[in-house]
Amino acid sequence: MLVIVAPGQGAQTPGFLEPWLEDPQLAAQLATLSAESGLDLAAHGTTSDADTIRDTSIAQPLLVASALVAARALLPVDADPAGGSGGASAVSGHSVGELAAAAIAGALTAEQAIVLVRERGRAMAEAAARTPTSMTAVLGGDRDEVLASLAEHGLTAANDNGPGQVVAAGTVEQLEAFAAAPPARARLMPLSVAGAFHTEHMAPAVDHLSSLAASSSTGSPHTPVISNADGELVRDGREVLDRIVAQISRPVRWDLCMATMLELGVTGLLELPPAGTLTGIARRAMKGVETFALKTPDQLDDARAFVERHGSPQDSATSGPSNPEGTA
Repeated sequence: MLVIVAPGQGAQTPGFLEPWLEDPQLAAQLATLSAESGLDLAAHGTTSDADTIRDTSIAQPLLVASALVAARALLPVDADPAGGSGGASAVSGHSVGELAAAAIAGALTAEQAIVLVRERGRAMAEAAARTPTSMTAVLGGDRDEVLASLAEHGLTAANDNGPGQVVAAGTVEQLEAFAAAPPARARLMPLSVAGAFHTEHMAPAVDHLSSLAASSSTGSPHTPVISNADGELVRDGREVLDRIVAQISRPVRWDLCMATMLELGVTGLLELPPAGTLTGIARRAMKGVETFALKTPDQLDDARAFVERHGSPQDSATSGPSNPEGTA
């Protein structure tokens, strides 16, 4: 069984799209998505520096567009502008990656996903500008001690990425105080993001996206989406979109997403570019599951072989429980 995943903000690095845009067809697709986003995504994916692509309003459309362009190259399906899911049993995305996953699954078109992520990025950037906030990965340490320390400093566990990795989010002052007295045996790694995403600080962005989503049509997914909220398999397009909007101010439970993947019996996890973060987490938390980090187009033949080896077309829309482990 195959699952295809899309990374979230912080995975971007300067120039990561350059090799992909050597293909005229992929460059043309990115140009279409650029027009929808109102951004020069080709420039941001090739020549913009790290500080520029750290901007939330740029990073989020860039990440979703890169995942969709790579998905089209990997899984060409003429009738589906997002590319199709290639017989995956499920798709998922970390944070903003959920919008790419929703398009790949058929809940949204690629153009809808880009418009929504454009507005999401702008709204989250505006919310972040109200108060200086950020995020820090907490690697290692005792889980209970880490969570207690976060609570003591008024921080939120905005991402729970499985054993040994929790992402703390809050004001810059709170994070500085936390860094001055970190939990025992924990290593702190500040993230390249400009806001406390998936916390109460993002509530204004939820309000903005809710009105936009209400007027957006949705499709019937041909592949279920594993939701960041609770790891539930979601098969209804409207519910997929509503959950993505609500998730802006709620913690990402990637640990529960991985638990669902394991319960499904997933044997292969392929991460779309800019890949590496989610496959790294999976190697630690999903022992026995083969991973593939698709970073450059010269890997496409190997990636297609990986998809063929693990994908099961007949399972993509029907496999697995609708409510794993009673998490709804």
